Amino acid sequence: MSEIPKIDQITRDTEVSDISRLTQGVRDALSDSMVERLTGTAGNALEVVDKLNEPDVKEGLMTLLDAVGNMQRTGVLQTIIDTLYLIHAMRSAATDSMVDRAFAFIEHMANNLGTEDLATLASEAKGAMEDALDSCNIPGAGGGLVGTMRMLSQKDTQEALRFMLSFSCAFKKRAVVLAKCPQA
Repeated sequence: MSEIPKIDQITRDTEVSDISRLTQGVRDALSDSMVERLTGTAGNALEVVDKLNEPDVKEGLMTLLDAVGNMQRTGVLQTIIDTLYLIHAMRSAATDSMVDRAFAFIEHMANNLGTEDLATLASEAKGAMEDALDSCNIPGAGGGLVGTMRMLSQKDTQEALRFMLSFSCAFKKRAVVLAKCPQA
């Protein structure tokens, strides 16, 4: 029985000796610049850990991690990753001329849509819709077949119907022409 404590003591002495040699080897291997970099890295790591312990940062990270877990479970995370890959591929595939043409198209559309004529047309169309709503909400206006016949016999109604039919036919003709044109 007295041999067991001796073996434990010998094992401990060997371990201490191994640790001592390892420590001496590390000291010999590290240069001053390596020690400085290790010290700087350790200091930065402690700053990060200190920042992570702030309550609002910790709460935000926990919320973020919960959201990432939910996105993974529902498949949203993969969709986001696929979208990022797609954006990266588009950016990689886009040439300077493609970007120039895209901006020229956007500029052209802004110039065409931002005209005073189009603004006037939109304003007049809005006013016409408001007037039409007001005239349709007249209390006591008769309905049914007799009311419809009375409305159709009015000159304004007939002119409006002629205008709408003429507009529809002209619009249809132009749509057919556009459909036959090759797309640029």
